[in-house]
Amino acid sequence: MMAKGDTIVVVGVGARTPLGFDAAASAAAVRAGISAIQDHPYMIDRYGERMKVTRDTGVDVDLRGADRIVEIAQSAALDALRPFLKSGATLPVTLVLSTGEPRPGQPEGFAAQVDTRLRQRLAQHVVLEGGGSTAGGHAGGLLAIYHACKSLRDGRAKLCLVGGVDSYLEPETLEWLDENEQLHSETTTYGFCPGEAAGFALLTTHAAARAHGLVPLLEIVGASIASEENRIKTETVVLGEGLGAAFRSLFQDAPIDKVDRIICDMNGERYRGNEYGFAVIRNPGRFKDAADFETPADCWGDVGAASGALFISLVTEADARGYQAGPLSLIWASSENGARAAVLLGGPRRVG
Repeated sequence: MMAKGDTIVVVGVGARTPLGFDAAASAAAVRAGISAIQDHPYMIDRYGERMKVTRDTGVDVDLRGADRIVEIAQSAALDALRPFLKSGATLPVTLVLSTGEPRPGQPEGFAAQVDTRLRQRLAQHVVLEGGGSTAGGHAGGLLAIYHACKSLRDGRAKLCLVGGVDSYLEPETLEWLDENEQLHSETTTYGFCPGEAAGFALLTTHAAARAHGLVPLLEIVGASIASEENRIKTETVVLGEGLGAAFRSLFQDAPIDKVDRIICDMNGERYRGNEYGFAVIRNPGRFKDAADFETPADCWGDVGAASGALFISLVTEADARGYQAGPLSLIWASSENGARAAVLLGGPRRVG
């Protein structure tokens, strides 16, 4: 059993989505079922219709590349850091960041480019030390959390800022999605609405939080990763082996009661629904109601690598405002490259 002082806790969250420029506004909009899906100002799909997207209206539509990504990421990262900045503590911060997978409009080396520029902006506020970046895709933010937890438990880090930022709104990216028939439209009902967002969480151990006057918002009960061989957009049949393995590892390492709340990155693509169904069958008895899951992509669009950390902000907001369904939440995400990641969150009273 892990000592209480070694428990990993969330002490700050930050979010910027097409629904709101902070965690509170974004979570309130998702809870209300508000949709940010709209017609793109000028991009036309193969059927002659304007593409359905979600976008950050606070960023110029013509700002592109790493500049756009960093513009979205900065405010969310600073929001997550705010409790630490207010505390007056002088710990160095380890930044672990994920962007979308390499694709048209977002080439190899893009994640490192974003990481460098974001660090330059954040260095005006905190001392950054260690960490790194990965082009992890949908599961990227949760992969970052998994690796940050290991670093904290191993003593290689004291305070980790983890997160993901993504934007599908590069014209090349949208055209690529259209060619792959992944854009949702009246004709392509099983496509998704591409979006953009950033989500961050500030993690530390329970002992360090107490020592530096930081208030735990949630506990990271467990984090797991796995890989799926039968990937989307391949001539294979998904049977949920990768996601099922991620769930199984998570539940084995963190003996718990049944999960109260489930939030995931399902976005309308049939593959993801099938994958989840099989993964649940592989883990019987672990869910209060496996069919009662939440898909925020219905509201803020598919936000790729930002998904995982944004799910954390939804749980922190629900707990803080008294509408959380129960103490245990499962969040999970699946990348096109086969990466699968899941995190189990516990309410702050577990570590208070």
